[in-house]
Amino acid sequence: MLTFRCPRNNLYFLRECGNSLRRKTTVAAAAERSVGTCGSDLGTNLYIPFTRAKIGDFFQPHPKLGNTFTEDPLLKGYLRRVIPHKFFTEISSDLEKFGHRVATDIYELHLECDRNPPTLEQYDAWGNRVDRLHTCHAWKKMHDISAEEGVIAIAYERQYEQFSRLYQIAKMSLFQASSGLYGCPLAMTDGAAKVIENLPDVHRNSLQTAYSRLISREPSKFWTSGQWMTERRGGSDVGHGTETLAQAQSDGTYKLYGYKWFSSATDSDIAFTLARTLDVDGKSVAGSKGLSLFYLKVVQEDGCLNNIQVQKLKNKMGTKQLPTAELLLDGTVAQKVSEEGRGVPAIASMLTVSRIHTAMMSLGCMRRVLHLARDYCTRREAFGKRICDYPLHMQTLAHMEVETRGAEILVLEVGRLLGLDDCNIASETDLLLLRLLTPVVKLYISKQSIGVISEGLESFGGQGIIEDTGIPAILRDAQIMPIWEGTTNILSLDVLRAIMKTEGRVLKAFYDAVQDKVSAASKREELSQCCENIQKAADEILKFAKNSTDSIDVAARDFAFSLAKTYIGALLVEHAMWTEASPLDIATAQRWCARDMVPVVCQQQQGRYSKAAVQTDYELVMEGYQPKL
Repeated sequence: MLTFRCPRNNLYFLRECGNSLRRKTTVAAAAERSVGTCGSDLGTNLYIPFTRAKIGDFFQPHPKLGNTFTEDPLLKGYLRRVIPHKFFTEISSDLEKFGHRVATDIYELHLECDRNPPTLEQYDAWGNRVDRLHTCHAWKKMHDISAEEGVIAIAYERQYEQFSRLYQIAKMSLFQASSGLYGCPLAMTDGAAKVIENLPDVHRNSLQTAYSRLISREPSKFWTSGQWMTERRGGSDVGHGTETLAQAQSDGTYKLYGYKWFSSATDSDIAFTLARTLDVDGKSVAGSKGLSLFYLKVVQEDGCLNNIQVQKLKNKMGTKQLPTAELLLDGTVAQKVSEEGRGVPAIASMLTVSRIHTAMMSLGCMRRVLHLARDYCTRREAFGKRICDYPLHMQTLAHMEVETRGAEILVLEVGRLLGLDDCNIASETDLLLLRLLTPVVKLYISKQSIGVISEGLESFGGQGIIEDTGIPAILRDAQIMPIWEGTTNILSLDVLRAIMKTEGRVLKAFYDAVQDKVSAASKREELSQCCENIQKAADEILKFAKNSTDSIDVAARDFAFSLAKTYIGALLVEHAMWTEASPLDIATAQRWCARDMVPVVCQQQQGRYSKAAVQTDYELVMEGYQPKL
């Protein structure tokens, strides 16, 4: 017996168990039929949605990734413009294959890493301290893929001369967003290889085995490195924050005693760390002058940890796929690899590499959310149209795209400069630009990525905040990047330090490079306004630096952003001048250069750096605050 009733707009029905319903082609057809037969036997071929286990016909198609290399015209165009044809053909072929891979099997591994973060087993069932770090299959697979694809090896094999580093930067940029955060240990591994390469012969020769493993393409031989610099005091002030002590042994090694409060890539094979050596009286030198650089193996020959205790894994808001731990060094055997008290200068090249990698991670997150949002806008319909057919939506994505292209061309240009340095063919101007742009590229892109990615999440509507989609993790991971390898303010002050230590030569190199890039383009009608704006911006930056020495510290952040925006504008104009540039390359340069590229001057004109403004800043923050005991 089947009974059917239809009060107002709701359709309900009851039916005998055992009878099956066969789906009609559309809900409308079922509803139309039911209205005419209300109260009668409807048969067994009626389909009504949302009854019992029926959940309806519509399911929103999810966004899909295409080839992340071939679908990135700026990346392809920049490499084709800069890399000689004899190298580009082979490089682009590999990147095209890899671009497909990071969107397919590697991306699936990335999602598995998201779902299965690392865990720490400190004690076994019998109470023995074991400190076993458990990582998922996908994380281990990322290790093998990194070796096979040569994402570290490429830069050090120098098969493509000074363009090897640019090739590596391009490949890592593709890999970052699908690496399940394995890009972090790779950044430190790259930095470690660079440190060893730059060490004096007496130290470098003793680390040849480690070096060969860090740049190996064989998974069974490939090592990753940690970078253990942060201690309980935290922050970038390692000179005052490092408490780890190193005691010399009779065999020439040292034993380290200290607490590393934040050590990422805890499952690495080796690590570099700073420590203070003790003299015969058990005393050490304070400040950065007392720090030396040490190399250690994480695991000893017997398979046990090298007198290291893993105290806990950090519970971070993002980068949860990455094992980050607090480590107690209690007699850890290590080898000193820098001159006494020269630890900080010895890690300078490591910081350069790791800061560029951090910028690449931020760029990778920006590019990933854009690729997904671009595909999604062709699938999602609202109010009878695909959302790609709404001009306002496409305007929003276009703004994100321009910001991402600006970030991308700056990363690639810094990678090109690093390649020149790798091969010892960099001019003085190249080295000065590399010194200035390294903190700039990291601070600017890491910070700008947050806004772009947040906007990207919004473009998915409610799905953008559903964890199962994997999309929210992009924003959480990106939020970590402005903190890694120096916060925005710390790196802004490092920009000023570079200016002071070179007596302004880095600024002159910046200014000359900007002029070189826009001089030829100024004769092109469609780029002439861009060139005028860039030249004006560069002039204002130079004038501010010369005339605002009293307020330069408080203006450091806006000053660094002004450098980034202006140099990106010059790079985009230079790219738009290329003979194979497209109309969209020109449009990108025009849109970038139409914005305010010198926020530091605007803020100065409003009096934001005066002593009165500084005092007001303090009072605004502290108003209503009561000191706590």
